[in-house]
Amino acid sequence: MLKHFLSWIKKEVVLCAAILLAIISCFLVPPSLNYISYIDWDTLALLFSLMAVMKGFQNAGLFIYLGTRLLSRAGSTRKMLLILVFLPFILSTLITNDVALLTFVPFSITVLRIAHKEHLLVPLVVLQTLAANLGSMLTPMGNPQNLYLYAASGIGFGGLCLLMLPYVLISALCLFFLIVLRKSTPLESTAFSSSIQDRRALLYYSLGLVICLLGIFNLLSPLLIAALVAIFLLVVNRRLLRSLDYALLGTFFAFFIFIGNLGQTASFQSFLRSILSGHEQIVAIITSQVISNVPTALLLSGFTSQWEGLIVGCNLGGLGTLIASMASLISYKFVVQSYPAKRKTYFLTFTVYNIGMLLLLEFASFFLA
Repeated sequence: MLKHFLSWIKKEVVLCAAILLAIISCFLVPPSLNYISYIDWDTLALLFSLMAVMKGFQNAGLFIYLGTRLLSRAGSTRKMLLILVFLPFILSTLITNDVALLTFVPFSITVLRIAHKEHLLVPLVVLQTLAANLGSMLTPMGNPQNLYLYAASGIGFGGLCLLMLPYVLISALCLFFLIVLRKSTPLESTAFSSSIQDRRALLYYSLGLVICLLGIFNLLSPLLIAALVAIFLLVVNRRLLRSLDYALLGTFFAFFIFIGNLGQTASFQSFLRSILSGHEQIVAIITSQVISNVPTALLLSGFTSQWEGLIVGCNLGGLGTLIASMASLISYKFVVQSYPAKRKTYFLTFTVYNIGMLLLLEFASFFLA
């Protein structure tokens, strides 16, 4: 029992840290009904609904089907890399960075084995991880921190997209050149086959995505959407309902309590506001390197009204260390599980590429501000 509990703590370290911080903060502000006002229920509802819809698409085999259709046209390692890297880059604008990596990293490992190109594993997965984190910057549904900051700031869908578009375009160019500058070799004619496993489910989840978009555009109540999604899954697919990432939802909930209580503490409020004032972007980037960008967005959002700097900082903050974006740990785990000997090489390559991209985009921000 203890072994399983310790294993769970190791697996959900961010959630455990969030719960611990929430509990500690309760000694500063005793629990009361005011806690309810701390919670951003709309963000939690949208996050739950989007996770369910994207999990449904994933289970229906949509993303693998798209990947195999494109790979059937690849005749060289360069084309293969372009496809496998830009699939998560483009799709992460809709399906979130973690879902993109959960889908395409194991798929890519299988593809490399079939094509006998396993020597490309480290650069490919590092570039895929960069691609998912960079592409997801563009939209509110691309990653959890954007969804939260979009709702909290009131910046508007177009406003957030336009704010992050230059960074996404620069990132796309960098990824493109990192791939085309690599030596290309012919790819043996290999059959990559896949099909949509459940077309009816695909129709249901497409409708679900449309409904979620209505919530994002403030045309439908997020709480109503979450209720509809939950009822549908209870009737049609309880297994999918059980498989959702409730740890992420729990992390958000705990951080809302922690941040809400800190917001009632005058001394901490003054301190955080003083270091944030005019430095939202760099503070968000630095903080993300230690606690990752989702908790950073939740922590800092209550102490500044300079939303643009905070949004850019939390997005760029996903680059850098391995824990700067929790989605990056997904790729790392897949590589270590499949090829333990490549652990050190992957970590070093990941760090060099991420720091390089972070410095480049931060430099670009001086001209984009």
